[in-house]
Order: sequence, then structure tokens, then C-alpha cells
Amino acid sequence: MTHSPEHALSVLAVPAFADNYLWLIHDGRHAAVVDPGDAMAILDALQAHQLTLCAILLTHHHADHTGGVPELLQHFAVPVFGPRNEAITTITQALGEGDVAYVPELGLQMTVIDVPGHTKGHIAYVRQRSEQGDAPWLFSGDTLFAGGCGRLFEGTPGQMADSLGKLAALPDDTEVFCAHEYTLSNLRFANAVEPGNLALQERIAIDTEKRQQGLSTVPSTIAMEKATNPFLRYREPAILNSLKVEGKLASDASPVEAFAALRMWKNNF
Repeated sequence: MTHSPEHALSVLAVPAFADNYLWLIHDGRHAAVVDPGDAMAILDALQAHQLTLCAILLTHHHADHTGGVPELLQHFAVPVFGPRNEAITTITQALGEGDVAYVPELGLQMTVIDVPGHTKGHIAYVRQRSEQGDAPWLFSGDTLFAGGCGRLFEGTPGQMADSLGKLAALPDDTEVFCAHEYTLSNLRFANAVEPGNLALQERIAIDTEKRQQGLSTVPSTIAMEKATNPFLRYREPAILNSLKVEGKLASDASPVEAFAALRMWKNNF
């Protein structure tokens, strides 16, 4: 049985490990999972919500995103979508820029964006605005975080800056479902880099209160990231000035050199 594309879908956060979010996209009956690093957490969530798994979507090869796939496949014979430029043996549908992951049970179409940087073949998934006008969804893996970006384990600063630029070009109301609860530590760094940013001050207050109440800070929105995330704001004069005052950037540096210096500062923050 298939659903029409406008069938109402929800996103359920499944916490795992110390700070991962595994995402279940579901309609109350069927579910697709994004980056299931922990099979048991997903199996428990499926049972608790009486959902049947119908697809697996992977953003990159790291074990905390892929580790649960073999066990899930023992329970459910489902397609595994993933990046064509990474060696993940469980992938059955390899995807790259512009491809579409289609899950018929949910009427779900996800457009793929190549976002190398954290890993060489990292991809992100975008669900476009629904026919009812619901905001688009971005599943960004470890590329764009709430208030930050992933470490550059395999890619270059230029690649990551370009990847983040692609994501920043999505509609402002796009909901950003990243894979980790790193927000408060990211925002502490953002505040050190751009202390005069009033939108950032407001976000810190709101997200701090959320965490004190045990609530997730994710999803954020593209608009919020553009207003407060230093890795989308590395061309801003205030951030460039902070880098220079800290002795981390020459006065004649290029934008990519500024991005690289910012990421290095965060690594050691």
C-alpha cells in the first residue's frame, strides 16, 4: 500500500549514545529512519509507537550513524539509501547531488545535496515544502549543526564552506534536523566569536532554558542558523575582527582562510 505525497508526516527524535539524535519520519504506521547508529534504540521506538520500518537513510559512514543498520536489516527487509561516494556496504540505493530518495509507503521524497567536509562523501536530505505548505525539512547529519558545523575529518575548509553555503540557500523556514545535541557548546563558541550579536544572545537564553527542562534544541531553522551560526557568518566584519584580534587571521586573508581559522579556533575552544 502506498500513500499520496501529501499524507501528513511527522519527525520523531530518538536519542542515542551520549548526544546523538536518530530521526524517524513516520505517518503513524510506517517509518523511515535517518542515521540509525543504534539499532536497539530504533527497535524500541518502533515498538513503542507501533511503527513498521520501511526505509533507512544514511548521510555518511561514521559508526554512530550507520552502526545499527545490519541489525535493523535482520528485522526489516528495507532499502538503504546512502552516499554514493562512501564505502558503506549496506547501501542498496547509492545517491548523490540532485538524486531523490523515494519512500512509497510514506509518499516521501527527499532530494539529495552533496555536502562534503566532515567526510568526503557526506550527503544531506531535503524534504521540500509539502502541498499543505508545511515547512521544508533538512536532515544535515554532521555537516550543519544547531549553532555550529562538523569537524573536518576528511574534507577541506573550502569544501565545508561551500557545503554550508548550499544549505544556507534553502528556504529560511526549513527545519534543520541535525544529528547531535551540541547546541549549547556551539553557542558558547559563537558568543566568544560574535559577542555583540543580539539574535545570538536571545537564542542562548531560549536554548539554555530548553536544556534545563530536558528538552531538545533541535530542530532549528535555516533563518536561525543564518542569524546566529558563526560558520554561516564567517564573512561578517565582527567575526573577522574577532579572528584578527585573537591573532588567528591575517588582515589580507581570503574568506576560506577565515572559515578555516574559525574552524581551527572551535577545535581548540
